[in-house]
Amino acid sequence: MKSLLLVAHGSRRAESNSEIARLSERLAAKAAANFDVVEHAFLELADPLIPDGIERCIARGATSVSVVPYFLARGTHVAEDIPEQVAIKQAEYPDMDIHITDYLGTSDELVDVLLKLAG
Repeated sequence: MKSLLLVAHGSRRAESNSEIARLSERLAAKAAANFDVVEHAFLELADPLIPDGIERCIARGATSVSVVPYFLARGTHVAEDIPEQVAIKQAEYPDMDIHITDYLGTSDELVDVLLKLAG
């Protein structure tokens, strides 16, 4: 079973974290043909944290977890912090495919989205 874990930074504002939860629900609806499970997690400041998000995917039957960083640039969080958190579960489940995808900012489609937003 394939799963997708959308990872955002996390915020002290509950409303911001709720936006990510709603985004993951919308993503799940569109990704049903490719992913059996879609969850979300946060790097910091909010729950669930990344290791817990991976664990939630596994608890729902996932045999692979694609961790998708919802970040625009390859800063420290993308380059170091997220891989460190994912490595915790990779070590715990060495036979499972738990991998990090490219981050949002690498998407060619992002340019189109920005142009659409600009009108």
